[in-house]
Parts: sequence; structure tokens; C-alpha cells
Amino acid sequence: MRISVQKLVSFRAVFLWGLVFLLFSCSTARRVEKRHTNEVYEALGLAPDRDDNIALYKEAATWLHVRHVDGGMSRNGTDCSFLIYSLYKTVYRKTIERNSAAMLTKNCKRINRNKLKEGDLVFFNTGSRSKSNVNHVGLYLKDNKFVHSSTSKGVIVSNLDEAYYRKTWVCGGRVK
Repeated sequence: MRISVQKLVSFRAVFLWGLVFLLFSCSTARRVEKRHTNEVYEALGLAPDRDDNIALYKEAATWLHVRHVDGGMSRNGTDCSFLIYSLYKTVYRKTIERNSAAMLTKNCKRINRNKLKEGDLVFFNTGSRSKSNVNHVGLYLKDNKFVHSSTSKGVIVSNLDEAYYRKTWVCGGRVK
């Protein structure tokens, strides 16, 4: 069976154009993904690092600016413990308690602030006089930054070095 030279040239042309399209479409997808990742870091106020858990950062970024609602359990309104519960369930596939005090007592091993790692929980007492009580929780990202649901600003990223969080700090927690 003989293939004409014209058909062979046409086949090669189609093949080469297909190959070029495939190569450039993959490159475009990588650029779009990189731009999206950079937007996530920018939204969270963090610098990229190749050791980061980008799935955590992407999920946390989707919650930014959701308003705070006491007892809220959705993206229409959330409280601090549901935000952390949801992040843990989505990113780590772990079900933890739905209450900040219970998260600490039932799900975590207490750790010092200088031992915090990405994904650890940070606990605060923003109300009562007893320093051991916990009524607020956030999720540690890195560089002293954590994501949480603020009663006044909704879901935001804050810094542990801010005076308010230094004053109300109770402990860190590593989920068991």
C-alpha cells in the first residue's frame, strides 16, 4: 500500500500543529495555575515557599471576608470554630470537635507558641478572667500568621504579634 507524498505531508503538518497546540496549552495551564497560586498568597499576606501546603492556603483563601455569625456554619456566615472545623475536614480529611474549648481538650496536644507549625491550632481567651478558658480558635499558617473568624471583620488573617493576640493568647494545639 502506497501513501501519496501529499497525504504524508498533510499528516505531518496536522501532527506537528497538534503537538504545538498540546505543548502551548500545557504551558498556559501552568501559567494560569501559578498566577492563581500567587493570588492566594497575596490574599493571605504570605510569601510563597515550596514546602507550603498550598491546598490549605487555597482553601483558607476561599473563606476570606466571610462574615462572622455566632453559631454560623456556612460561607454565608461562620464562627471561629466552624471555620477551623471546615478547614480541617476539607484539607486534612479529619473531623474535629465543633467547639474551640473541645478542640483543645479532645483533639489537640498543647504546644508552645515557638513550636507552631503550619496547620496547628491557636487558642485564645477573649472574654473571661481565667487565662485557661478558651473561647476563640484560629489555624496557624506560617510566619506568625493565622486565619480565623473575627467578630468584627469576619474571616481574616492576623498576626500573633499583634498586641490583642499576645494579650489573649492561651496556647497552641497540634491535632492528634
